[in-house]
Order: sequence, then C-alpha cells, then structure tokens
Amino acid sequence: MKKYFVYILFSEKDQKLYVGCTSNIEKRLEKHNKGFVKATKHRRPLALIHSEKFDNKTDAFNRERFLKSLWGGRTKKQILTKYLEQ
Repeated sequence: MKKYFVYILFSEKDQKLYVGCTSNIEKRLEKHNKGFVKATKHRRPLALIHSEKFDNKTDAFNRERFLKSLWGGRTKKQILTKYLEQ
C-alpha cells in the first residue's frame, strides 16, 4: 500500500514555511533543495521541520489543505516554535 506524506519546510533564507504533500518524501525534498520546485526555488536552503504519514491520498490532501488554511496557522506556529527551540 502506498503511503503519503504531508510535510512542512522552513526556508532559512526568508524564515517562512512551505506545506506540501507527496508519496516519496526523500525524492520531493531533494527536488525542493535542488531548485526544481518553482514555489521554493528562490527560498533555499530549506529544512524539513515536520512530516506526517497517511495511508491514503484523501486524508493526506485534507491535512495539507488544513495546514494551508487560516485555522492551520496556529498548528504551523507551534511546529515552527518547537523546531526553533532545538
């Protein structure tokens, strides 16, 4: 069974977050950091600060949509705060 991941990247350049979804997290992170993703190309270097695994695409995309929403902002702030405290 294919797994899906929702992930949050932190841009060390502009200190902002990027939320995405993929079925191959290692390959996707490599594409982000090599500049192949238009949305993050000019925001490198990027650090993976959070990921969640899902058994199906629908649940993963619903979680991604939530994290990109205004309501998900609080959750992203908590994740970022934990990352920066490390």
